[in-house]
Amino acid sequence: MRDSTAQITLPITGMTCAACVMHVENALEEVDGVQRVSVNLAAEKAGVTFGDGSADLETLTRAVEDAGYGIGSQKATLAIGDMTCAACVSHVEHALAETEGVLSASVNLATERASINYVPGVTGISDLRHAVQDAGYSVTAVVGDPEDDAATPKDVRTLRVKFAFSLAIAAVIMALMLIPAAARLFEPLPFRMDFALMALATPVQFWAGRQFYVSAWKAARRLTSNMNTLIAVGTSVAYLYSVFATIFAESAFFEGRAADTYFDTSTAIIGLVLLGRFLEARAKNRASDAVRALMDLQPRTARVERDGQRIDIPVEDIVVGDTVVVRPGEKIPVDGIVEDGASSVDEAMLTGESAPVFKESGSEVYGATVNGNGSFRFTATRVGPDTMLSNIIRLVEEAQGSKAPIQRTADLVSAYFVPAVIAVAGVVFLTWLLLGPEPSYVTAILTAVAVLIIACPCAMGLATPTAIMVATGKGAEFGVLVRSAETLERAHKVDVAALDKTGTLTMGRPSVTDIYAPDRGEERLLALAASAERGSEHPLAAAIVESASERGLEFDEASDFSAVPGLGVTANVEDKRVVIGNLAMLRREGVKVDGGMEERAADFSDEGKTPVFVAADGEALGVLAIADPIKPESEEAVRQLTERGVEVVMLTGDNERVARAIAARVGIRSVESELLPSDKAERIAEMQARGKTVAMVGDGINDAPALAQADVGVAIGTGADVSIEAADITLVGGDPRAASTLIALSRSAMRVIRQNLFWAFAYNVALIPVAAGILYPLFAEAGTPDALRPILGEHGFLNPILAAAAMAISSVTVITNSLRLRRFKP
Repeated sequence: MRDSTAQITLPITGMTCAACVMHVENALEEVDGVQRVSVNLAAEKAGVTFGDGSADLETLTRAVEDAGYGIGSQKATLAIGDMTCAACVSHVEHALAETEGVLSASVNLATERASINYVPGVTGISDLRHAVQDAGYSVTAVVGDPEDDAATPKDVRTLRVKFAFSLAIAAVIMALMLIPAAARLFEPLPFRMDFALMALATPVQFWAGRQFYVSAWKAARRLTSNMNTLIAVGTSVAYLYSVFATIFAESAFFEGRAADTYFDTSTAIIGLVLLGRFLEARAKNRASDAVRALMDLQPRTARVERDGQRIDIPVEDIVVGDTVVVRPGEKIPVDGIVEDGASSVDEAMLTGESAPVFKESGSEVYGATVNGNGSFRFTATRVGPDTMLSNIIRLVEEAQGSKAPIQRTADLVSAYFVPAVIAVAGVVFLTWLLLGPEPSYVTAILTAVAVLIIACPCAMGLATPTAIMVATGKGAEFGVLVRSAETLERAHKVDVAALDKTGTLTMGRPSVTDIYAPDRGEERLLALAASAERGSEHPLAAAIVESASERGLEFDEASDFSAVPGLGVTANVEDKRVVIGNLAMLRREGVKVDGGMEERAADFSDEGKTPVFVAADGEALGVLAIADPIKPESEEAVRQLTERGVEVVMLTGDNERVARAIAARVGIRSVESELLPSDKAERIAEMQARGKTVAMVGDGINDAPALAQADVGVAIGTGADVSIEAADITLVGGDPRAASTLIALSRSAMRVIRQNLFWAFAYNVALIPVAAGILYPLFAEAGTPDALRPILGEHGFLNPILAAAAMAISSVTVITNSLRLRRFKP
């Protein structure tokens, strides 16, 4: 179905607690071809990584459904153009049905509409458009775009109706039971009030509460349990006992005592649990606001030049190579390179920096950024899922769907928690049946119900993923893209930040500032060096070539080019063997350098410039001084890291004098210079061996080994693609201060997660014993104080209705605490 190590994200329905997470993960991991699965309760998504491509969507769907859950889907209606006959209908239907992620497709020729049911995360509207276009037809409109209605999903509306109905019925039942005169209203009728209460409670139990039974039954079929098991068992015990008491009130079983019913308990519990679910769903929806806000940034249409005309088309129809026209104040639709015109562009949505960036011919522009007062034309280079914005959204969604190590522990505990609670409830029931106050069977039932309800592990399951969702989304707002929850967790432990120099602390755009050529003209030396360096991608080489081009110098052909990482290059130019690089490179090639040239190179280094030696046929000809301006934010970035207790180290391939000059200007005391790429990785490994947690920040290809070795690899987003791929975190705008923002965000997120887990576990540790009746010995003789009686009844047993309320409040509290991260500021 797909290439090796491909990944998709599936929306999962029916999950309620950490036990559900474990069940879904286990079911998907059993599918052949699946390498790794990470299920997130808060995001209600499963990230599935494939190894050999043998699994398909149908197999995954069946595995999830067999586990008692479902794959979420969306419906879309497309207006189809250019259809003329039934054959066209068949072609469009076939094209849509063959699109990966489409569950069903139906096309109507009369209305020219296609109705599609698809799995978001596997496919999207853009993919559906392209499928129709590839079949030879067109999509003229998206009718009721489902992405516009994401804020109020159907399940949230259903929960609202069900909890309102349940609590209204519970209120009526309580009123009838508490008002003494209510029973007399039923005296003229042929049935007692209890039968009316049963009639009111039954639709709540089996309509509003149906989802609990369905989920519990599916789990039971696999010999497992989940939170819904606790709700279903607890409310069923209260409801069925009440039904029994209603029907057999006059039987010998009750020995002449009044047969009390607890329909108020069963209905109120269901209503309160559904209320908690509703509040959770709304809060989780807010936790996804960051991704939704990013999606909303994408403009709907774009003006392109085709066949000599300017036309407005949907953004999805732009193809690579199109010429796009951007007018003042418009959003840029896709990524590209400016052809002509100039303007300032607000890139805050990418970088978090509000200062506009000037764009001119040759500048790169990004989709969803906002044009200023100028206008320009650009060539589209990346469209659809390949744009910078789409990649940011993908990275944020993957991070939100991933699982931190601390969460895996909580999930594991929660998975065994449900069966343990059921066992505890059984012991509690038997204990109070034998030892409880009369009527002991009523005490036993209500106490067991309270234990089942109050112990639902919702809060434990939501404690970590909700905080991760909010934190990763917030990071994206500041230009910090975190690849996984595990990375975000590790970042809070960082105590050493190793920073590369070029492109990280400096602008990464060096230029030639001085030329020392004692026996050869400056321009001849520069032309020779530029001719040799044209084959190199190193920033210093680019500076030499650019400087020669600016002076209008002619280049000679070079051959046998060879680069030595961290040292320099060799090439044949004008039948001469040319060596260009640092002093170590010349010594490696056996070139002698006189004292005067070394002294001049040392002077350049003291000034913070990089000396580059040029030699030909074994003779040193001169030195080029190259300076790379320090980023204005670098000094503040170092200061912020230091204030957060992080030791800052510079690791660079540049020579020691230049490195120390730059380090002194930005406030770094510890400098490691003249390092090869492998040396940087070794230095990081040495720090790790001393027990340090190291973050490496770099932007070049030569930083990739160090980024991979570090505990947290942070790539400057303006750097090479290979370094970004090797990194755990990308700083989109290239501002080194974002490294400090990352650490602060990680520490805030971990603080919230620890708070969540503490309250989730403390809540269960504190209240399960109370629900089990541990306070009964205190109040057995004297009775419960009047102030506590609404909570603990007459003998110290927790009211099951209040247990349900406490359970709902605990989950909402955890999510609300996580949402505080939305106010994070670095």
